[in-house]
Amino acid sequence: MLCSSYTWSSYPRTRITMPRFGLTRQQLIRGATTSPWTTNFRHMEAFPKKWRKRFSIRDPVIKSVRPKDRVKYWNVVPGDQIRLLGDKTNTLHEVLSINKVSNRVFVKGTSDGDENKVKSNKNYHYSRCQLFIGNYELPPAPGSLEAQITPVFAKRLGTSAPFWNPFLRRFDWQRFATNTVPRLPSSAGERHLVPWPEAPKARIPEPSSYDAAHDVVAQVTYELPKFSASVNGPLPRASEDAFLASIINPHLRDTVDATAPVEPFLHKELSNPHSRAKKLRRFREYQIRIKAVRFELLTHELKHLNGRKPQEARAEALFKWRAMLKSERDERKKMRWKHKAEMANLERKAARKARKEVQQRRRLTELVLEEGKNQVIPRDI
Repeated sequence: MLCSSYTWSSYPRTRITMPRFGLTRQQLIRGATTSPWTTNFRHMEAFPKKWRKRFSIRDPVIKSVRPKDRVKYWNVVPGDQIRLLGDKTNTLHEVLSINKVSNRVFVKGTSDGDENKVKSNKNYHYSRCQLFIGNYELPPAPGSLEAQITPVFAKRLGTSAPFWNPFLRRFDWQRFATNTVPRLPSSAGERHLVPWPEAPKARIPEPSSYDAAHDVVAQVTYELPKFSASVNGPLPRASEDAFLASIINPHLRDTVDATAPVEPFLHKELSNPHSRAKKLRRFREYQIRIKAVRFELLTHELKHLNGRKPQEARAEALFKWRAMLKSERDERKKMRWKHKAEMANLERKAARKARKEVQQRRRLTELVLEEGKNQVIPRDI
């Protein structure tokens, strides 16, 4: 189908070579497609013959035809209605899917009037399919005065020059019925446009008792907090602890102002912890903390020289300060790669190992040997 916002002549007619990506065995196994559009020509490529071999019963059978016998531009696509050549009943079939590697067209199966019987989807060769154009009113047959409504099928199809549609990312062309069965009266040298099948619209199910109605969802339940109209008026004060306590304890809900805004309670949860300002604030807090720790260590070492020079005490304090920072960095790094579940598992194993050691020591301590014939009590040396 063509895009409605562009005309047929507005598309570029340049020839675009699609990139070649080799077929895989999985693509051949899942060769049937329900998409009516042609986005590439990978189905025209050859594949190794060994892929047809079945190494086990579970392996699917890959059916294909020679690459030169495959159809490049498909005019029978899923969603079309066709009839089969040789079928005297002229039964209409709806195309379910197509296999471009084996030139097979899969149609929706029927249960032959038996509701308990499972429907079977059959497939036919591409050459047996005739597109259904529509029902037309034809002139009355000889010996009759009434016009008849007759289904018309395309006997021969013609197409326009295919081109690559850069907007829809697929190849587009138009298909025409150059000859019909039965022949239309005004079809002498005239081509009948056969439109592409329309995509089925998404079906929205009716809401059940578990679904919320549209008017309930669209209802605005948020109420703006009541602020003072004066610019110099006091802002409403809100305590997060009091709010959480009122949720847990219903008897404390009267102590919380119901008109207070809810935003102060959620500003920590809703704010981005990785914002640039918060990262900068955390970095500055870290710098202030490590400087305070360095000052405390220097003060402590200078007060307790213990026969050392001030330069030596200062160097030792800086050494301890750097070692402390390194141990903190290593601990943070270790906590990053350690998973909480793994840590819990390690703690459980360590506790079990400690219990086993205590139990084994207790057994050895309480061990008592029974008296026997071959026992000898050593003498005290």
